[in-house]
Amino acid sequence: MRVLITGGAGFIGSHLAEELLKKGYEVAVLDDLSTGSEANLQSLRGNPGFSFTRGSVLEEGVLSPLVRECDVVFHLAARVGVESIIRHPLGGLEVNIHGTEMVLRLAHKSGSKPVIFTSSSDVYGKNSEVPLKEGDCIKLETVYSNRWSYSCSKAAGEFLAMAYWKEKGLPVLILRLFNTVGPRQTGRYGMVIPRFITQALSGEAITVFGTGTQRRCFASVKDVVGAMVRLLETLVGSGPATFGHVFNLGSDEELSINELAEKVKVITHSASPIRHVSYEEAYGEDFEDIQRKVPNLERLRQFISYNPKYDIDTILKETAEYHRRNPSSLPKSGSGEPLLHASRAGRR
Repeated sequence: MRVLITGGAGFIGSHLAEELLKKGYEVAVLDDLSTGSEANLQSLRGNPGFSFTRGSVLEEGVLSPLVRECDVVFHLAARVGVESIIRHPLGGLEVNIHGTEMVLRLAHKSGSKPVIFTSSSDVYGKNSEVPLKEGDCIKLETVYSNRWSYSCSKAAGEFLAMAYWKEKGLPVLILRLFNTVGPRQTGRYGMVIPRFITQALSGEAITVFGTGTQRRCFASVKDVVGAMVRLLETLVGSGPATFGHVFNLGSDEELSINELAEKVKVITHSASPIRHVSYEEAYGEDFEDIQRKVPNLERLRQFISYNPKYDIDTILKETAEYHRRNPSSLPKSGSGEPLLHASRAGRR
């Protein structure tokens, strides 16, 4: 089976490519390298089952033959990260909505190739009725704040996928990912764990946005991509019964951001102080955060007996070790707070 991964040079996509190749699949990766990196794919070079194409899901001439030649599509390509979305909302909306529609349309045109679409827990918006279930009401902010444009774009992608399933019979599966973390993830786009770790290893202040009482669940990328491959295998084995479903995917081990910062200090043996920064200073005015984000994983467990193997301490140790081995991932002196004044950073 030949699998196309859009956004396959990114953090999750590159790990997924590795796992699929280990399982004997052929893998084609499409990525425009706007947030991904060819370095993430370095270990795959020379593998006869692997190919890489630099291009965008917005480029029909590039995307069309890749979809036509594959058996299934993992659609991961998206603009990601709080900072990126706040600073460039139009680009995020275009890629996340129009790019998703392009993938779905070409998959249908090419003989109804199955599409596994990676959405986000952000689609739950301000819903705090945890644990969040796939059928829960999606509460999105009605004020036109760039903070919610990513949530809206991912929700639109889900509606598009389900519309193609219901109206055209395109086999689709939707995965709502919750805070996936691990080696190769960068803190440049607002991801909290690599940002905390690189700050701690550089001896700079660990900057916690807001009060730090926000509670999150963090899943190892190894657990996540393992589940993605098992879902693919279940999808292929079960046929239409598996299609048209939405699954939460992540961990339900919960902790506060303050607790996370303390764990990072301990694991990295860092003397860095922990400094709290207001949302206004970090992101500009009108930014709203979600206080609790915990997934209900029962539906996923019923399908593939899912049970994460990696706890938060193991995740942090592996991620810290990756950054120690890759000093180029550490920020230069004085740049340990890349998101501060993000709303005023357009001129930088």
